Amino acid sequence: ACRATMPKPARPFLPLLIVLLLIASRVDNAGADATAWQLEPAQPTSPAALAGEWRLLHANIGVSAMHMQLLPEDFVLMFDRTDSGPSNISLLDPASCAAAAAAAPNATAAPVDCSAHSVLLDLRSNALHPYPLATNPWCSSAALLPNGTLLQTGGFSNGDRIARLFSPTSGWVDLPDFLAARRWYATDILLADGRVLILGGRRQYNFEFFPHDGVNGPPPLTFFPFLDETTEVDAENNLYPFLHLLPDGTVFVFANDRAVVFDPYNRTPLRRLPTIPGGVPRNYPSSGSSVLLPLRPEYPTHAEVLVCGGAPRGAYQLALRNGTFVPTERTCGRIAPTDANPVWAMEEMPLPRVMGDMVLLPTGDVLIVNGAAAGTAGWELGREPVMYPVLYRPDTQNGARFEVLTASTVPRMYHSSATLDTYGRVLVGGSNPHIGYVFANVTYPTELSLEAFLPPYLDTRLDGLRPRVLGAPAEVGYGEAATVRFEVPGGALAGGGPEDQVVRVVAVAPAFATHSFGMNQRVVDLAVTRVAQLDVGVYEAEVATPPSPGVAPPGYYLWFVVHAGVPSSAAWVRTRPLGAAP
Repeated sequence: ACRATMPKPARPFLPLLIVLLLIASRVDNAGADATAWQLEPAQPTSPAALAGEWRLLHANIGVSAMHMQLLPEDFVLMFDRTDSGPSNISLLDPASCAAAAAAAPNATAAPVDCSAHSVLLDLRSNALHPYPLATNPWCSSAALLPNGTLLQTGGFSNGDRIARLFSPTSGWVDLPDFLAARRWYATDILLADGRVLILGGRRQYNFEFFPHDGVNGPPPLTFFPFLDETTEVDAENNLYPFLHLLPDGTVFVFANDRAVVFDPYNRTPLRRLPTIPGGVPRNYPSSGSSVLLPLRPEYPTHAEVLVCGGAPRGAYQLALRNGTFVPTERTCGRIAPTDANPVWAMEEMPLPRVMGDMVLLPTGDVLIVNGAAAGTAGWELGREPVMYPVLYRPDTQNGARFEVLTASTVPRMYHSSATLDTYGRVLVGGSNPHIGYVFANVTYPTELSLEAFLPPYLDTRLDGLRPRVLGAPAEVGYGEAATVRFEVPGGALAGGGPEDQVVRVVAVAPAFATHSFGMNQRVVDLAVTRVAQLDVGVYEAEVATPPSPGVAPPGYYLWFVVHAGVPSSAAWVRTRPLGAAP
């Protein structure tokens, strides 16, 4: 039932010369430093030392990156919470602080402390800009709207019924009492019609939409019994449910160890899927992670979901009450909910992991990073940080899909995050397993640094293959022909197959990353119909844009050109809503 059992177009291999050069320049890592946190295996398993690289972008961004979102025009928004005490970055304008205090909607709000709890990173300059937050977004959810504005919903205390809008030019704009229910640990997903479904949260077995159609406030909630069925009295284990939009516009929902597919437009469940084998909860606080695997044009109605990691049932209470930190889960389950009779195919990661982040890469692979090998999510409840990221190659033969990559030196525990950026790097930040900011005399201090992990495809020895985008459309519709111009440093395209297989163009929807789940992240392969050489080293690829908003909901995407398995930096391309005029 899984895509791995279906015939696949051949993927190009690196040219033989490049492979020989990589082998000749192999780095011996046998003497690499180890830390007290590292787990076996002690070495990366990637061949020819293509195991990735860590770079420090900022030792201190001022906040702990509990939430993270890449925005159009190459900005990254990061924020934590307003009730953890003053952050390490002050508001530049004292008047902004006074305005935020005046805007606090009620007297129970935490005092505005005149430090910023959100920062905006300009990827082009690496500069940070602080932004004031008037209400508390702790453990909230978000989705990037089709116009490029970030919708951010819920949180805690004075923020739990707030919807917020953010753009770099306008900053935060609160919509007081927009939400019909308290949303804390909910999930947001952008639907095919451009609305956002807001589902769940602590003791909220219901959903609502943005925008809503209520005239005098939000309309009545729609009860969602699946969340009621999957909650546990002592640990819940169904918070931050995993939501994925399927190509037919329906929504896959995973909570605890179960999944359903439902129709959000008619507000009706369609079918239940099999329970994932093993009986291990995968949602907060057992906190595994999940992605929708890349959608391929040759199988336009087929979709697969991958769920990895978690913590055994009872792990939360054992850690909370007894200080017993049980080993975490190392299995992954893979299912095709679009099949007539879906079944789970189980795999095993090289390392166990809870609180890991799964990040889709432009190559179609999945990076699994951050987290712990013992305990669970929650204040002070995780142990044994997993320092090694792992690469998962979904199109490789089962049993050979995982590769262990270069270890970090920074533990990223509870309240960490990770997301893909425009350059193909994975930004990694956060880690604050404490109620407030705690920097000393604890096992895992609050972490304010921001790193970039460079996946193996960013190795400089591949620069001779790396394409550079010269031109891409600013906006496209559905089912259209579009062209992307690019250059290849070596002049000629790599051999080994037809040009339309050596060159791929992929559209990546940026994720809102928090609590081990990247909401709305998506990779859509675009059908390459023609590749023509325009000049020495300069080419034009003609592609078919996504066929429907179920495959790619309207909004902003990163378009990467991938040449012989090596991606370019991305161009921002907006997909217009269905029926919208160019």
